[in-house]
Amino acid sequence: MIDTLKYEPVELRFGTSGLRGLVTDMTDLECYINTAGFLRFLESETGFSPGPVYIAGDLRQSTPRILRAVRAAIADQGSTPVHWGAIPTPALARHAFAAGVPAVMVTGSHIPADRNGIKFYKQHDEVLKPDERSIAEAVAAVRAAVYATPAETAAFDAAGMLRREEPLPAPSDEAARAYLERFTSLFPARPLAGRKVVVYQHSAVGRDMLTRLLSDLGAEVVPVGRSDVFVPIDSENVTAKDRAYFEGLAAAHPDVFAIVSTDGDSDRPFVVDENGVFHRGDVLGVLVAEWLAADFTAFPVSTSDAVTMRLEEAGGIRYAQTRIGSPYVVAAMQEAAAAGARRPVGWEVNGGFLTGADLTAGAGTLTALPTRDAFLPILVSLVRAAEAGVPVSAMFQALPQRFTQAGLIDNFPSDVGQRMIAALAAGDDNARVLTARHFGAEGGFGTVKATDDTDGVRIFFTSGDVAHIRASNNAPQLRMYSIADSQDRADEIVRLAIEEPDGIFRRLERQFTA
Repeated sequence: MIDTLKYEPVELRFGTSGLRGLVTDMTDLECYINTAGFLRFLESETGFSPGPVYIAGDLRQSTPRILRAVRAAIADQGSTPVHWGAIPTPALARHAFAAGVPAVMVTGSHIPADRNGIKFYKQHDEVLKPDERSIAEAVAAVRAAVYATPAETAAFDAAGMLRREEPLPAPSDEAARAYLERFTSLFPARPLAGRKVVVYQHSAVGRDMLTRLLSDLGAEVVPVGRSDVFVPIDSENVTAKDRAYFEGLAAAHPDVFAIVSTDGDSDRPFVVDENGVFHRGDVLGVLVAEWLAADFTAFPVSTSDAVTMRLEEAGGIRYAQTRIGSPYVVAAMQEAAAAGARRPVGWEVNGGFLTGADLTAGAGTLTALPTRDAFLPILVSLVRAAEAGVPVSAMFQALPQRFTQAGLIDNFPSDVGQRMIAALAAGDDNARVLTARHFGAEGGFGTVKATDDTDGVRIFFTSGDVAHIRASNNAPQLRMYSIADSQDRADEIVRLAIEEPDGIFRRLERQFTA
């Protein structure tokens, strides 16, 4: 059938966590091939026999159509697709892990609506980086077989869309209820009683669940900003517009305890204090790890050094810094558990929190969930503040005062970004000249003290500034993460990098494409 297609197929690729692509490239054919390949991988690598496979999705316009293609692939591989509806990614993962079955989540997380993604789960954990090569090989074998199918018997038309669409069955609410019960069992009765919490709902798939959960914990909940149009809000790229919105919400609700939200698939939290100030997920994570009495934690190298300062001051929690992406955090937790850690946890800079074992906590037991979760860090930060009788802002003011920012530019060629980063991280004379040229005194940068190429390149300056540059694996984007002694300086580092049309990144792009 490949010769009859009226378009050039674009193969999906793994990024930091899952497959992502333009909706126009995520044809039914492409989504079908990748899902079938994943199931073939499970059969050969994990001993999976055809059986139930759980599926769910977010609220993007493209998600139901992609879910139908995923469902068709599962059925054609001899398994039974079980549809749980529009629920958070961690809710699907928790339910699948508890049942010991694989799962497929259709979501683009925080990225714009013209893109989407597919995230695969094995029976008990995420797809990890060593799995990706085997999955790619299985996908290639499926692709060859499907492409060789005669056009007259193929299930897909010339546009790569299913000729026959089977409707998705009505979902049960069992997975959603079980996810909420995971949290309500932790806390004593109504720990947030008397506190007003504003929930920015936008198009987050967990918006109603979060509202209900906070209400069940006693909060006076004020839902705002509900949208039928997808809102691509990113906890690692909180814009000036986002900040102004949060500050406006705080001003409109002068007695507010906190403002909370999540990204599109509700695995990245937003915690905003009573003053309308957003607090990044990396510092949020350390508050959760302390509350859980963790003995080991893993987090990416892009995390603020306020976290390592806090951990080293307090002692008692060993830590490891990983490459960016939940698969690396999961792998580090697994290694720690194998070495004897009893209470391993982890988190990402986006705030998604992971637990690597069943943990006694609060008034109950928190079951292991080794994938990003947004609800736990939101709840812990609010309940800790409420129990201490302090504003939410006080929880963060007690941490070492280092300041961070993150930002990105789109339409930055991935190959150029990778070459540029390699050159900056080389550690030779050319790297020093290149760094001095673009990160010079005119930008307020000091002398380079060290570099780290664990993931992208982190440049440490004698001034205390840190500039971390990282290219996306599956999108034409380049990110800057900054750390500094003031928020203004952290903001300035990011602005200097991503400014259009003549910021540091665009100047480097011109140099590396000349």
